[in-house]
Amino acid sequence: MTVTPTSSTPAATTGTATTPDSMSQLSSNFSTFLTLLTTQLKNQDPTSPMDSNAFTQQLVMYSQVEQQIDSNANLKTLISQGSSNAAAVTTGYLGKKVSITNGSASLSGGAANWTYNLAADASGTQLSITDANGKVVYTGAGETASGNHSFAWDGKDTNGNQLADGTYKLAVTASDAAGSTVTSTVASAGTVSQIDLTGTTPQLIIGNMEVGVGDIAAVSN
Repeated sequence: MTVTPTSSTPAATTGTATTPDSMSQLSSNFSTFLTLLTTQLKNQDPTSPMDSNAFTQQLVMYSQVEQQIDSNANLKTLISQGSSNAAAVTTGYLGKKVSITNGSASLSGGAANWTYNLAADASGTQLSITDANGKVVYTGAGETASGNHSFAWDGKDTNGNQLADGTYKLAVTASDAAGSTVTSTVASAGTVSQIDLTGTTPQLIIGNMEVGVGDIAAVSN
């Protein structure tokens, strides 16, 4: 069981100085404004002082800029903390058996397994499996009784050709004698072997597939 670390890229530099970002530019502009304003006050004509209204408006405007700078800095800190917390929580899934509810399952060694539930008896049920590109690779008849059913797939397409290991998705379509749709749900299970932290959100690696934490319905040892 391993965890894939998040990669980092050094900030671009020119010579020995780091390229300034918008935050540092805003801070620099604010400092420049205060310097110019102080100089202007020192050298103003006592008989014709600065317009107090314009002076107040400028202070308010740059005060708002300063507050925005602080808000942006705090937001970046919160985002960073949130990402770290999410990564720490996700590692708790390592080695655990999880139930996946997005219909996907890992085909490994020519075997993939799902369970599906029919909310009521059906007159006909069709099982359809698609590959990672959304192409339908297998169709077949399913069980029609209400309740839970298991489906074990040997990884062969409708023509009997063995498909490569990878992520496949099962869809179940069922209808009753009146032609009305029967509600169905699909789930699969697997053990989390790795956590991928290289993306914007952690991904659980189960067999040959990656799933998000939001697709996990249950966890067991």
